[in-house]
Amino acid sequence: MSVQENTINILHELESNALKIDDAQAAQFISQIRNARHIFLQGAGRSSIAIRAFANRLLHLGFSVSVVGEISSPHTQPGDLLIIGSGSGETTSLKSLAQKAVDSGVNVALVTMKADSTIGKLAQSVLVLPGSVKDDNNRVAGAFAQPMGSAFEQLCFITYDAIVLELMSELGESSATMFTRHADLE
Repeated sequence: MSVQENTINILHELESNALKIDDAQAAQFISQIRNARHIFLQGAGRSSIAIRAFANRLLHLGFSVSVVGEISSPHTQPGDLLIIGSGSGETTSLKSLAQKAVDSGVNVALVTMKADSTIGKLAQSVLVLPGSVKDDNNRVAGAFAQPMGSAFEQLCFITYDAIVLELMSELGESSATMFTRHADLE
């Protein structure tokens, strides 16, 4: 198989998975974002890269956001929201973070493949994205499948951008208005 064929197969896989996204779950997720006083975001591994990009776009939309662990992150308060990206919903560090958030009166939203995971049970909203967890070795011989959690991580990037587009529409934002909040000290 060529790089071009692999790319096309990846896009087909993402399209197939995107058709399984529940718009009601997405609407609840968006509602939590809109109602949050401050939004904290965190993921681990490649999911962390995707959620950091999402944090950046939420900032461009005018939301008060922080990536957990950054030195400039403020103290949490009730009414804040913690968004976690975790394919399995069982990442040890993220489970501890979710529990601490709940104990502090912070709402939790989870983007995951496993709604019934430990973090899923702590979350007020769960947005399920199809994919395979990184240690899923139950592949069908001869079938196209990306390694580990790649399909989930890619769909996270795309879904986060789709959420940004929805928020832009709801908030009356444009690329031009968002650009006024883009970093100028680069």
